[in-house]
Amino acid sequence: MAKNLKKSREEIDDLDLKLLNLLNQRAKRVLEIVKIKQREGKSFYDPAREKKILKHLLKRNQGPLSDSTLSEIVEGLLNSFRNLQRKLSVVYLGPPATFTHLTALKVFGKRADFLPVRSISEVFATVEKKEADFGIVPIENSTEGVVNHTLDMFLDSDLKVSAEVMLEISHHLLSQGRLKEIKKVYSHSQAIAQCRRWLEENLPEAKLVETESTARAAELASQELKTAAIASDVAASLYRLNVTARHIEDSSHNFTRFLVLGREFSKRSGQDKTSILFSIKDRIGALYDMLAPFRKYGINLTKIESRPTKRKAWEYVFFIDLLGYKDDKDVKKALLELERQCLFLKIFGSYPREG
Repeated sequence: MAKNLKKSREEIDDLDLKLLNLLNQRAKRVLEIVKIKQREGKSFYDPAREKKILKHLLKRNQGPLSDSTLSEIVEGLLNSFRNLQRKLSVVYLGPPATFTHLTALKVFGKRADFLPVRSISEVFATVEKKEADFGIVPIENSTEGVVNHTLDMFLDSDLKVSAEVMLEISHHLLSQGRLKEIKKVYSHSQAIAQCRRWLEENLPEAKLVETESTARAAELASQELKTAAIASDVAASLYRLNVTARHIEDSSHNFTRFLVLGREFSKRSGQDKTSILFSIKDRIGALYDMLAPFRKYGINLTKIESRPTKRKAWEYVFFIDLLGYKDDKDVKKALLELERQCLFLKIFGSYPREG
């Protein structure tokens, strides 16, 4: 038995050396690509290429590694190799330990330069002014719907959606004391809404106070007695709070979709989503007519939302997510037909879809 264990460990040591050699060979190729991208002025973050790499490996995975474990390993490697090219700067809705921050870490890894700001508009402005390479903003939650402020920003912004990320959201009640002592609960409005039933059952008398982020809520709770915050376990660690109650979200399937903002369109990955906005003349059947080209060309719509333009009373703009890349033959035809009937049409993203 001891001999077999020793032999197995020696084989693992040999495999580790081979892995090290292969990783360094890959790093050399990456650095060669860096020089090409620098000469051609291309972006160092290519979500379409990364999606193709992961898809290719998952398709050939025969175990015993699970697909989820393999995905974590590959995503970590891609983050590390991307930082060989150039350390990217990423702006997000802060402070540190917000769910937007956790998403930024998931996409870009720990070695990127992260810049927290206090509002969604600041995220847009920072990327627009080229003070950061990319930005991360929330766009919708599976139980509470869209983040209207993010949608509204696309009306006047020239930024593009580079990628989308789905993050499973787990909310915890953080405090310095015990549950029965809590008189006030801080959190972001979305987090409070996602935990409404639990709060009514367990803290019916507590005052609910909205903050600009869940991390800010944790910061405030760390400074006051008899208060709590709804936030992540990362925030608990950062602000030295106790996790008084775990997983207090009302829905066990609670996901938030985030968008990665950049200044250029992503490349086609083969599994893409396109996001558009358009405005129409107010007439009977107008929206029905606008949707007809998508049915004609067999384009699947995954979301449609309307928002007031805030420029004229009762004037609306429509946001649509559709499956396919903007330059796909049928997508292109449908968008051309739609544009002929619109007051205006804008494509603000064509990017790899999650899942």
